[in-house]
Amino acid sequence: MIRLGVIGTGRIAARFMQDIALVPQIQATGIYNPHISSANTFAQKYEVAQATDDWEQFLSEVDAVYIASPHQTHVAYARKALQKKKHVLCEKPMAFLSAEVEELFALAKKNEVVLMEAIKTAYCPGFLGLLKTVESGVIGTVRDVEACFTRLTDPAGRERTDPVYGGSVTEYGTYVLLPVVKILGGHPADVQFHSIRDENGVDLFTKINLAYEQGFGLGKVGVGVKSEGDLIISGTKGYIYVKAPWWMTREFQVRFEDPDKKEVHIYEYERSGLQYELQAFVKDIQAKQKEYETKKSMSMAIAGIMERFFESGTGWDTSVLTRSQFD
Repeated sequence: MIRLGVIGTGRIAARFMQDIALVPQIQATGIYNPHISSANTFAQKYEVAQATDDWEQFLSEVDAVYIASPHQTHVAYARKALQKKKHVLCEKPMAFLSAEVEELFALAKKNEVVLMEAIKTAYCPGFLGLLKTVESGVIGTVRDVEACFTRLTDPAGRERTDPVYGGSVTEYGTYVLLPVVKILGGHPADVQFHSIRDENGVDLFTKINLAYEQGFGLGKVGVGVKSEGDLIISGTKGYIYVKAPWWMTREFQVRFEDPDKKEVHIYEYERSGLQYELQAFVKDIQAKQKEYETKKSMSMAIAGIMERFFESGTGWDTSVLTRSQFD
């Protein structure tokens, strides 16, 4: 049994605790929060034996950690855990700088432990089936990938009030960039950002336009604008359509010039889907040979695009993003 420590006690950690029961090889045995009252309340609710604000004690009693703390703390927590040779499953975004992603994967490889960014869509059966369908060539050569993820968040919440780490790109950019990077690659020739910003500077809605040598990508994200959360992959022989919410891929259709010709692919998707990333995490831990490059290239590509967002017309120096902290 893999002993897992959970760092953070917010919304995503709560959903994670509900789905972990679907993966019998791993068990949450410890909760860490620098605010002990939050750790105790969370541990009691989900019947976890240990709750602590003592970092060293927390790490000494687990084999792996799941990082579900605020965005700006991810790198620091991951680094500290990897240094202690703990496997790390880190919520997205893992980092806002590609250099930090490279550093973390180098540390994981050195200590022979698993590091994985927790992008649940990347590991769910439907999305994996979609990628195989693209690779089969049934829609020809892919020329365009367009994905949308929006949610009307609480105006008083973190997503709308934090001028540095809040906003639509930091919150949902990882999701819409995932299919673009997986299908078209992680090295676009050009990236442009077009944002509608709140008075405090938070991007309420952003279009991410990516240009490749022979294709295009588009990601639409919003925390203050609502749109249709679908995914369209356009090819020279046909296209793939995934209805909203595409990131919970239960079904996709392959469509062609002939409107009467259509393939429908249906997959399972249980609960909130976090168990799929956890199953992949466990499989990697149990594997004799660890794999780093595929996960590293995906996370570096996404972090690199986010880094460009912070540099694009915001007036912010990306050095602000290195202020990783524990609380």
